[in-house]
Amino acid sequence: MAEENNREQEQNTASQSRKRERKPQSYYDAIKARFAEERDLRLAYRPEGTSQYTSNLTGNLASYETDPYADAPEPRQAIDDSVEVLFIGGGFSALLTSARLREKGVQSIRIVERGADVGGTWYWNRYPGVACDVVSYDYLPLLDELDYVPLHHYARGPEILAHCQAIARKYDLYDLAVFQTTVTETRWDDEEKVWHVHTDRGDHMRAQFVVCANGTLSKPKLSRIDGMESYAGHSFHTSRWDYAFTGEKLEHLRDKVVGIIGTGASAVQAVPELAKASKALYVFQRTPSSIDIRDDWPTDPNWARRLTPGWQARRRARVLSIVERSPEQQARLDAMSSEEKLRYQENGNIDYMMRIHKRIDEIVQDPATAEALKPWYMFMCKRPCFHNDYLPSFNLPQVHLVDTHGKGITEINERGPVFEGQEYPVDVLIYATGFEVQKTGIYNHIVGRGGVDLEDKYADGIRTLLGIHTAGFPNLFIMGGYQASFQFNLTDMLQTQGDHIAACIDHVRKQGFRTMDPTEASESWWVEEVIRHRGKTNRNQECTPGYYNFEGEENRRQDGNYNGGFRRYFEHQGEVRAEFDQHFRFER
Repeated sequence: MAEENNREQEQNTASQSRKRERKPQSYYDAIKARFAEERDLRLAYRPEGTSQYTSNLTGNLASYETDPYADAPEPRQAIDDSVEVLFIGGGFSALLTSARLREKGVQSIRIVERGADVGGTWYWNRYPGVACDVVSYDYLPLLDELDYVPLHHYARGPEILAHCQAIARKYDLYDLAVFQTTVTETRWDDEEKVWHVHTDRGDHMRAQFVVCANGTLSKPKLSRIDGMESYAGHSFHTSRWDYAFTGEKLEHLRDKVVGIIGTGASAVQAVPELAKASKALYVFQRTPSSIDIRDDWPTDPNWARRLTPGWQARRRARVLSIVERSPEQQARLDAMSSEEKLRYQENGNIDYMMRIHKRIDEIVQDPATAEALKPWYMFMCKRPCFHNDYLPSFNLPQVHLVDTHGKGITEINERGPVFEGQEYPVDVLIYATGFEVQKTGIYNHIVGRGGVDLEDKYADGIRTLLGIHTAGFPNLFIMGGYQASFQFNLTDMLQTQGDHIAACIDHVRKQGFRTMDPTEASESWWVEEVIRHRGKTNRNQECTPGYYNFEGEENRRQDGNYNGGFRRYFEHQGEVRAEFDQHFRFER
């Protein structure tokens, strides 16, 4: 076996061979009780749920959404034309689906993108240290098609952006693309059987098919903090990194005191770079992330040379089979009662999190700081992080952790954040506060048949077929939204959706139809499938607040992802396509 596969197999074997030390159930019960205490503490501090954030970045907050990576858009003539397929967004969703459409002979494809280039999240996220925490050979899609092998086991942000651009060039997606343009309304005309798409630049585009590909995490949000607009220093969001201020290598920070609010995935990658570059760094933490080891290495060129066509698809299939239970494992679980199964899974989860705690104690020298960095919640309650330099950063004398123990920063004055009466003056304040999650129309008013607003349709619960189609919105496809499968390797799931959408459009074209619209019965079937596979435990409610559980808000069981397994999800896609006439109404 090649070196890359050998290394990964060794890691998997080591992980699987760790014998779970049997401890008394009272040990696990006590830790679970601590998890609940920490959750309740955070909920009591921030009972407002998702409304504790704002993504309405207008007025004095508008600067936090300004694109620092491109010049202001130049004036142009408003576009008034028609295309066959229009994508709202230019990230991997659009690129993957467009590639499959090109393979099926579709020529008239337009990407409308708010940024100045393709790439989606990898266009916007350019903060220092940015990288993907999924293995690059699995995450970067279309590697076979582009005859490309990533440079490292984990790809850095610039390489991923360059890969997006290479896909766009290979499939001639720049020809009709429109950048620095935001879709503001997408309205169906039942008489013409087309979508009318309007933008913030006066465009009026018509499209037979529209694909909402605006991404799962694409619109930056800020915490609502009293006085934040009074801050007199420099500030920006991590997804709009201001290199003009920091310097390309952060060299302008050597005499600066830096503050960063948030300790999620972006902060975990940025903090080590800021720690090395700044005069002093204050990290303001509400809830710590789980930080595990990230084994990285340069790609072995000999391994890369020996790859044969189809290697990525085979690799993804192997990775999927590894994470699935063997028949023996499934039989052991099936033999357990529901209570035993839940206890077994919870205890294993707690063992893993206590290993995370042990690693913190081994790395972080100050006991109080180490204790503050320990996550007290089940694994996957919040997005897991993997980094080798984040925890050691807190051993540096210029790095200071301000642990708010669940409360968060609630005040900012003209000099900087204030917590429990103590002021923290900083020269620059960086918001690592994340994004809106899985919004179908983040800037876009979507109106279907009969003038029905998509938000109104979803008011009593999200209703889709496969998380992709929704009745009353013909020829509209949604990617990366709720009621689809959740995968940590998101591009794997997006690839199945792109393949499905391309097959749907190909079917409509070949059969001479103009529209396809899912039946209410099929939509209801899928909603019930989603509900059936959610809510088997109280894990969602028991988790500490975060975007995975709507910051602790109550939510309907259908307003989430399909949890019936990734393999079953794409099998469902194939079954739906095998019975098109049963699941859709087609019109000529």
